[in-house]
Amino acid sequence: MTNIVAIVGRPNVGKSTLFNRLVGKRKAIVDEQSGVTRDRHYGESEWNGKTFTVIDTGGYVKGSDDVYEKQIRRQVEMAVEEASALLFVVDVETGVTDLDISVASVLRKSGKKIFLVANKVDNNTRINDTPEFFSLGFGEVYCVSAINGSGTGELLDALVKSLPDKRVEKDIEIPRFAIVGQPNVGKSSLLNCLVGEERTIVTPVAGTTRDSIDTHYNKYGHEFILVDTAGIRRKARVKEDVEYYSVLRAMKAIEECDVCILMIDAENGISAQDLSIFGEAKEKGKGVVLVVNKWDLLEKDNSTLLNYEKYVHEKLKPFTDVPLVFTSVINKQRVMKVIETTIKVYENRKKKITTSLLNKTILPFIEATPPPAIRGRIIRINYITQLPTAYPQFAFFTNHPTYINESYARFLENKIREKFDFTGVAIKIYFRQK
Repeated sequence: MTNIVAIVGRPNVGKSTLFNRLVGKRKAIVDEQSGVTRDRHYGESEWNGKTFTVIDTGGYVKGSDDVYEKQIRRQVEMAVEEASALLFVVDVETGVTDLDISVASVLRKSGKKIFLVANKVDNNTRINDTPEFFSLGFGEVYCVSAINGSGTGELLDALVKSLPDKRVEKDIEIPRFAIVGQPNVGKSSLLNCLVGEERTIVTPVAGTTRDSIDTHYNKYGHEFILVDTAGIRRKARVKEDVEYYSVLRAMKAIEECDVCILMIDAENGISAQDLSIFGEAKEKGKGVVLVVNKWDLLEKDNSTLLNYEKYVHEKLKPFTDVPLVFTSVINKQRVMKVIETTIKVYENRKKKITTSLLNKTILPFIEATPPPAIRGRIIRINYITQLPTAYPQFAFFTNHPTYINESYARFLENKIREKFDFTGVAIKIYFRQK
């Protein structure tokens, strides 16, 4: 593991703004509303040649019975446990509060190196308001303005000096799998079940997850990045600014991943929004595994599974070569099959077919069933090659590329799928002048 630095503090002191500043990206959602950050959110930072992981956490509230604040508190405690050093953020505008004192008490027991960060010090006048933070008992107070970056250089200088030297080689091409779907279909529950810990907060309330959360999975001989995302709803139903940005993060997670694990609710079936998410993944050339969750809630007979598969494939037409996994995450049924299937789809997406094998296998089908002639012009396909792209794309060289219709292109795609396993992966076919 690399060094880990956790950013902690009470709500609304600017932790997520500081996180974004340190990782150099707008990864965490920032809003004036208290309690926006709920899960632990990871990013990578580098300073003076030393790389470390930064964890953004939710605002710590002690003694609250609120369902979110209880679980946020647990997430903060877990971040403190795994961190090498802690950035304790306070707000110079409000000064020391009772909640700051409570957080300080918790952090003091951790035995970790703690840096007290007075945020929102936007001018020299506010520096005069920082001495009261010495009463928290952590020594030097680092004055910063996370929003404009002032003071962060001095903080980082001190921080990296305290971190032990750990040489960590960069992971080479670790697959990224994004768990996507509408709100409350079990995405966070699936992630927690797979990693064996409360990596993200789970409640019955739709919209609990707001950021896209990365988790490094390395078990049972498999290694990949698993991304939990916010539930994606139709734009017309997105009311809050925070939810709007959550959906943007989820769409960005689709764009950056290799395979989408699209989860649906077995009772609700496939909606127009599920098809929209599916279409987005397909259009971007991502692999797709369809996970039908809450399968335990359906009344079943001998034909239920077969009928449900037919129903799903009918909805997904014309791209029906998509693997289905029927799960009950809450009962831990077939959750490992989700991973096994996803890895298989990832391998299919990276598959390269040699030009000689491709021509030897597919050209006989073209000769037996050639493209239909257009206006008396005979269309000949002489040569096929797979293009050097991130997902399967094939070029067919022909004398009349503009005359080959969509139905024949689908015939060629089906033949490729029939002879080479590309289950779960969208294929694109191009016709080029010979």
